[in-house]
Amino acid sequence: MSQSKNKLTSRVAKALLSALLLMATFSLHAQEAPVAEDANEVPAVEEHHKKEGVNLKEMIFGHTGDAYDWHITTIGETHVSIPLLCIVYGQNGLDLFCSSKLGHEGHYKEYKGYMIAEEGEHAGKIVEVATGNRPLDFSITKNVASLFISCALLLWIFLSIAKRYKENPMSRPVGKQALLEPLIVSLVDDIIKPSIGKNYKRYTAYLLTAFFFIFINNILGIIPIFPGGANLTGNIAITLVLATITFLLTNLTATKEYYKEIFWPEVPLFLKLPIPLMQFIEIMGVFIKPVALCVRLFANMFAGHTMVLILIGLIFIFGQMAPAAGAGISVLSVLLIVFMSLLECLVCFIQAYVFTMLSAIFIGMGQVEGHSHE
Repeated sequence: MSQSKNKLTSRVAKALLSALLLMATFSLHAQEAPVAEDANEVPAVEEHHKKEGVNLKEMIFGHTGDAYDWHITTIGETHVSIPLLCIVYGQNGLDLFCSSKLGHEGHYKEYKGYMIAEEGEHAGKIVEVATGNRPLDFSITKNVASLFISCALLLWIFLSIAKRYKENPMSRPVGKQALLEPLIVSLVDDIIKPSIGKNYKRYTAYLLTAFFFIFINNILGIIPIFPGGANLTGNIAITLVLATITFLLTNLTATKEYYKEIFWPEVPLFLKLPIPLMQFIEIMGVFIKPVALCVRLFANMFAGHTMVLILIGLIFIFGQMAPAAGAGISVLSVLLIVFMSLLECLVCFIQAYVFTMLSAIFIGMGQVEGHSHE
């Protein structure tokens, strides 16, 4: 009886989430402005833009994407944000200026021949006004600033712990030590050491760094106020760099036996010659593993942020249709947002754990030793 109830509850939850996603998708199309077919319709189109409410598509990609300033809130028509440093090399040579010189979203302006493009392939990026081309851009964007904050936080946590261990090696762990020591010991003894083998100490520093870097940035990403809110691990460039480091460590420090298994695996000869079928599969696997690492982390973190933003947007969408509908859906949305936020806290840890575990397994596969034959 309990199993049937659990199945029914699961089906209802899935149906509810599917319905919310369908409504959100419908709203993305429903909010598009009508196109004026003649001059008489222009006032009607302008009136539509005045009455247009929240644009769910812009809200999602605006919050999950990168930016040249750190938006805090909007009070009436005033945008409260932290300007960041723009560093570009283009038509004027090297230029450094504050992002506030370029205005804010919806009210961009030109400065020193540069402007943030509002549409086209370079939308949201700095372009040269004269040519429309992108300069070399080394700006401190929102994601870069978040990266600096998370790195500073990591250094503060672990250098302070290391200092205490150095001053009192035999002291009882307290505070941050007592919190992190069991976790570190568990990661080393349960994941890194069994996965890699006798050379595990060589890779422990990287794997622990990757775990805490991902975990802290995941947590900062779900905090809605500064210094949180940046979707760093939901940016595929960040996950790609992490996966590339794992790829390089796996293949540059691998044993001869690892490469022998790739280019001459122990399978029947007809699978290796004359068509190198198994070699092709093994080589593809070398590159598929880091791609899986990259996409797994990116997709999970991006999807979590997107779901929460969709649920928030539904309140405004239904409120546009009818105030009563907005009030009704707000209760359901808030409950689901609370549930999703609690789930995201768990996902933050799980994704860091999974990335570390898979990286350790892939590195361990590169440390394979020759088989002994009796």
